[in-house]
Amino acid sequence: MNAILFTPMVVSLAAGAAFGVFYFTVLYRAVCLQAARAAATKIVLLTLLRAGAALSVFWIIALQGAMPLLMGLLGFLMARFLARRWVRSMP
Repeated sequence: MNAILFTPMVVSLAAGAAFGVFYFTVLYRAVCLQAARAAATKIVLLTLLRAGAALSVFWIIALQGAMPLLMGLLGFLMARFLARRWVRSMP
């Protein structure tokens, strides 16, 4: 595979992973707020932020084609895997 085709896939993988870290950090924060019985408006705003960001990021990646979109999803799933391991290791 030549570098011209390989570069967008690597960038999409990195973007998906970076977005996944952001997404699951915001999700963790929303869960902590819900457990602390915080105001519902904060929780709803964080949920809307996550949904809007996910739509925007994956839409931009999808404009590049199917393979970059799949690589972005793979990066996101890698971040999900790491987030689950991190949460399970907590007391």
